[in-house]
Amino acid sequence: MSEPHNIIAIVYDYDHTLSPRYMQEDTIFQRLGIDPKAFWSQCTALIREKGYDQELAYMKKLLEHETASTLSNKDLNEMGKELTFFPGVPTCFNELNAIVQKPNYADSDIRLEHYVVSSGLQAILEGSQIRPCVKALFGCEFDEMDGHISFPKRTISHTQKTQFLFRVNKGLLNLDQDVNDHMPEEARRIPFKNMVYVGDGPTDVPCFTLLKKNGGFAVAVYNPKDQSRGSFHKCYQLAHHADRVHFMAPADYRPGSHLRMILEQHITEVANDILDRRRQGVEKTRIPAPLP
Repeated sequence: MSEPHNIIAIVYDYDHTLSPRYMQEDTIFQRLGIDPKAFWSQCTALIREKGYDQELAYMKKLLEHETASTLSNKDLNEMGKELTFFPGVPTCFNELNAIVQKPNYADSDIRLEHYVVSSGLQAILEGSQIRPCVKALFGCEFDEMDGHISFPKRTISHTQKTQFLFRVNKGLLNLDQDVNDHMPEEARRIPFKNMVYVGDGPTDVPCFTLLKKNGGFAVAVYNPKDQSRGSFHKCYQLAHHADRVHFMAPADYRPGSHLRMILEQHITEVANDILDRRRQGVEKTRIPAPLP
């Protein structure tokens, strides 16, 4: 059965994309007095010396921390309210939705959905101000034993993030559903050309590449307050030298900002394209009445 393909999706990374900080620094580290510099240095040592994946390295170091290992997923969820965001988040989600709520789009049931795919902790995101604004969010998860986090249950690496773009594409948001099941293009819920991915650096390259190759839209954001310009240089490399993204912009989601104008313009163009395809479809099915 064919899908109407009337939905536009924006998929966001979280750390350094929607927030200037790693989510652990806003939550767990603050609550337990963990020194961020020392913690991330220990994670880097595991990655370099023992070949750990980045996500497993930080989850292992958290479990090894005597106080952090006493936390539950409920504790992590409650910490979600402590997250800090770039300007304009989370109000930007509903403000962007207003674009497709204009009468000419609403009459054709064109909709905009938001998703977050993060290598951070899903339990923290579930408790944040972002959760009511998005269709779904995905992140790393801990299992529990005796009410405490005990072992990584799920990790999302930068390469695995593309799996979740396919989940959005196919409408398979339940993780019990096999995303590898074959599905013809016309049966997929959201075509890649109707999708936008917003990220901040090299770990987002697989998602940028997937969308660019399939007609989607890729935007890299940087922290304009980063005095080292490291955030800017990552985006500049992606946009100018590697040709991984269509645009780069400061991570400012407020109305009138460079990023907002890019997103608003692209949403409008995709919505207009959906309307045009609808009109063309109607024209093709219309049979002129015989001349008298």
